[in-house]
Amino acid sequence: MTSKQILDAFSETLMRDERILSPRERELLMSLVHNARNESSNNPEIQSAVTAAIARSVGETVAQRAFALLGSSIVEQIVTRGAASSATEGSIPATFAGPQPPSGPQPPSAAPKDRPAGPQPPSGPQPPGGPQPPSISLRQQGAGTRQTAALKEPDFKSRAAVLDSPEIARAECVVLDEFLAPQEIQELIRYTLEHESQFTSSEVISPIGEPGVADYNHRRSRVLMEPGPWEDMILDRIRLVIPRVLQQLGMEEFSVARTEVQITASNDGDFFRAHCDDAQERIASRRMTFVYFFHREPTQFAGGELRLHDSRRSGDHPNSTGSYQTIVPQQNQIVFFPCSTLHEITPVQCRSRAFADGRFTVNGWLHQ
Repeated sequence: MTSKQILDAFSETLMRDERILSPRERELLMSLVHNARNESSNNPEIQSAVTAAIARSVGETVAQRAFALLGSSIVEQIVTRGAASSATEGSIPATFAGPQPPSGPQPPSAAPKDRPAGPQPPSGPQPPGGPQPPSISLRQQGAGTRQTAALKEPDFKSRAAVLDSPEIARAECVVLDEFLAPQEIQELIRYTLEHESQFTSSEVISPIGEPGVADYNHRRSRVLMEPGPWEDMILDRIRLVIPRVLQQLGMEEFSVARTEVQITASNDGDFFRAHCDDAQERIASRRMTFVYFFHREPTQFAGGELRLHDSRRSGDHPNSTGSYQTIVPQQNQIVFFPCSTLHEITPVQCRSRAFADGRFTVNGWLHQ
């Protein structure tokens, strides 16, 4: 095996080491590359430049973490040998399998396990040709804040799909940032605003299982039942990440029999009280709920938070234990959670009450 082959094999090993690059980071990396290709599909030169910039940035991050975990001497020797061999064997391509040594003396970054699991601000991919490569933004499973009536504290623990007791169902979720490319977000916003007249009042399923019931004491918002091309767009992206989402939620993979996708608009005073998405017989086949947040910027609304409740079943109905996670709507962010999770949307405040200034989501369900 040549020095270059050793370096490549070593790099691939690092990429699979969760101490170096977590599964969430790898998912986000795939999304960044996918979005970059979509943005520059008509210009191979720009596409190559963006991919190289991402690879260079990620390579430096991987190398720094390898220094911290393995010590500088072994990493330096392998990188040096690989660089020396590349002079005779050809240069090493800028791919995600090849970490690059940090430029200049830098203190080693903390290992991923030392990072807080609280919400991080999204750091979206920059348009092709930007001066800086996109950075990676991490969101841990169960990101948000677990709260009780009298206590608010960050939840820094990775949330495995485990019950504290047989009676309590813990709320679990997976949060992914930077789900769509910047241009796609703007097109989605434009499509939504152009179809304002087609939004209708949101309805709920009646206690006897009949659809088409408007209950303004339980839910208030407007919904577009035909998202047009965005239904396939969102579902295609979900198919790329759903295996990892199921794994992190501790759920078995299942065949998707059908899907539901809609765009929901929430404005001043709108809300959705605590409920489960599979509570009625006609929707009992729902397994996974997804909620993708988007809105015009700068943000013109507040509230509209997604609360995922720990619950205890009483008869046929789950009741909140008083402990919950809060997901504050963030641009270009998607949340996944089991349909059996008790959840609610807190009231939205939008001073202008203009449709365009409201809170928007592409939300839906995967049926088994």
